[in-house]
Parts: sequence; C-alpha cells; structure tokens
Amino acid sequence: MEKFIPYGKQFIDDEDIKAVVDVLKSDYITQGDKVPEFEKKLADYCGAKFAVVFNSGTSALHGAYYVLGLERDEFITTPMTFAATSNAGLYLGAKPVFVDIEPETGNIDVEKIEEKITPNTKLISVVHYAGHPVDMEKVKEIADRYNLKVVEDACHALGGKYKGEKIGSCKLSDVAIFSFHPVKHITTGEGGAVLTNDRKVYEKLLMFRNHGITKEPDKFKNQPDGSWYYEMQLLGYNYRMTDIQAALGISQLKKLDGFIKKRRQIANMYNEAFKDNPYFDLPVEKDYAYHAYHLYPIRLKDKYKDKKKEIFNKLRKEGIGVQVHYIPVYWHPYYQQLGYEKGIFPKSEDFYKREISLPIYPAMKKEDIEFVIEKIWKVFNEI
Repeated sequence: MEKFIPYGKQFIDDEDIKAVVDVLKSDYITQGDKVPEFEKKLADYCGAKFAVVFNSGTSALHGAYYVLGLERDEFITTPMTFAATSNAGLYLGAKPVFVDIEPETGNIDVEKIEEKITPNTKLISVVHYAGHPVDMEKVKEIADRYNLKVVEDACHALGGKYKGEKIGSCKLSDVAIFSFHPVKHITTGEGGAVLTNDRKVYEKLLMFRNHGITKEPDKFKNQPDGSWYYEMQLLGYNYRMTDIQAALGISQLKKLDGFIKKRRQIANMYNEAFKDNPYFDLPVEKDYAYHAYHLYPIRLKDKYKDKKKEIFNKLRKEGIGVQVHYIPVYWHPYYQQLGYEKGIFPKSEDFYKREISLPIYPAMKKEDIEFVIEKIWKVFNEI
C-alpha cells in the first residue's frame, strides 16, 4: 500500500511534549494545579462559568446525568451517536428514549422530540453530530415548556458555534460535555469535561469525580476532627484527570482555533472537489451553525447505498482510512436485549446505510488531501 490516511488523528508538537515533560519533572503528576488551570482556560474559551474535567468523555456524561438528577427516569436522545451517550443513562437505571434524525445533518430531529415526552422524562440529551450544532433554541423552548434539563453531548463540537455563540457556553443548556480522545479537536490522550453555568452542578461534579468526597469545611455535615478531615457525602467514582493530561490539554487548547480553521479548510477542499458529484451527498452547514468538522460524513446516493460495503473496502484498500459513524445504538445486541427493535427509526437506519466518514484532521498535508480526493474519484468511477 502506497500510504494510509486515517479518518482522524491527533496533532502533537514539541510545545505539547515539553508541557507534559515539565509536569513529569514536577512534584505533582496528579491532583496538582494543572487540572484547575485547564478547567479555567476551557471554561473561558467556551464562555461558560465552570468546567470540570474527567478521565473520559463517557465519565463526563455519567457525571452530568447524575448531577442533573437522572435516576430511574426516561431521557430523550439520538440513536446516531456513540453508545456512551445513552450508556451513561443506563448506568443510573434510566431508560433511553430515542428520537429519529434529520438526514442532512445526522442530528436529532428537534421537531420529533415533543411527541416522545412523557411524565417520566427527566432530560433531553442532544448530540452535535460530526460537529454541526443542533438547533438549540428550539430544544430549549421544548425543555422549558416541560421543565426538563438539557444536556449537550458536544464531544464532536469543541470550537463550533451556534448563532455566533461557542458550543459549551451553556447559554441554552444545563451542561455541555466534551471529549479529548486523540481523534477529537484537542486531546489529553483520554479525557473529557463537563461545562456549566450552575455553581451547584459544578460543586457536585467535583465531588462525583472524586469518590463523592469533599474537603471543603463549609460543606461538612459533621464536626471535623482536625485539619485532615474530609467527608464522603455521595457515592462517587474515581474519574479524575491527571496533571499530565491536563498539561497536554492546556497546550492543545492554545492551538484549537488553528485546528478548527484547518478542519474547515479541508472540508472546503472536499466540498469543491466533490460538488455536484453523482455518487454521494456532502455535509451541510445550516445558517445558524459554525461547523467544527470533527467528521466529514458523506451519504451515498440511492443508486450506491447498497454498495456501501464494497465501496468502503475498496477505499480502505486504496489507503483511505474511512470509517462509519454510527451503527444505530439500538441495533447493538445489548440494546436488543433491552427490547429495542430494528426498524423503529427509518431515517437513522437509512443514514447508517449511506454514511461514510472521510479523513479530516489538522495534521493532514496538502498532498494527503489531494491523495484522498484522487482515490475517492478512482474508487467511485470504477463502481
């Protein structure tokens, strides 16, 4: 094989490496001052009051659902996402209620949310699929009407904007969740965060990620025995991020705007190269959105969707590391055992039959992008 271009990949430079090495040489490689520094800079970047970082996007989702009071309730979400979005609710005994998608963006169809609300619904968890924001004003209107909490699973959307406001500002939601997996916009190796403007949510998140423990004297329920005293007040988890990871996150955050700019440049090159092609539809960017392009998902046209497997395999053979995002969550065997059936959301299932994600990441060179474009045309012209 001449070369292989993955669908996503981290960008790490000498500045990032130095930041990590400096922490490794310091006195504190965990529970030092880098985590709160990263949290403040992340919150400032997004325009939120508070950020709490976790050891993964999944644990961040778990924490967010927990502090918003999700228990043996129902919550509304999309099936076109990674399983973690709904799994984190299952951890708490809650029932995911899926809503079909709008095919042009892959996002939850906001117009179909209200019909799924019941007296047991606690919150709405939307996913900004591929980095394209959901229409949050409409989601917030529905949530306010029924007194529901709103969660933004923004793991694809750091650096994106909705009507000029950064995703993560939480102006139209209770919390927003980010992931720092290596294929995301910035990386801490593994990692995640919850952003919020609610101090009570913030303080409870801090405890949840640290075994449910507080060391704050003004929050103690009992009389302290001495200066060493601490209390476990809820059943939390060890979901802490290390200072090693946080130092990398701080360094990466400085480059985020450049990363987004590069992703959008690649998307524009693809848009130009593939406009009016007869084989597949391109991603859209609605007028309220500033797309963060975590993914560049193409959708095969009717004539070619039954050839997806063949196309996918040929692209891989040509060195294009395409991927599929996602298998509808309720198709997985575990969800089938819970009683979900195939066929219940035709637009999500049709989207899955058509979608292929092309490579898009900041470390791509011009010749890499041209290589992808050349091979895409080659494979499709031969189909």
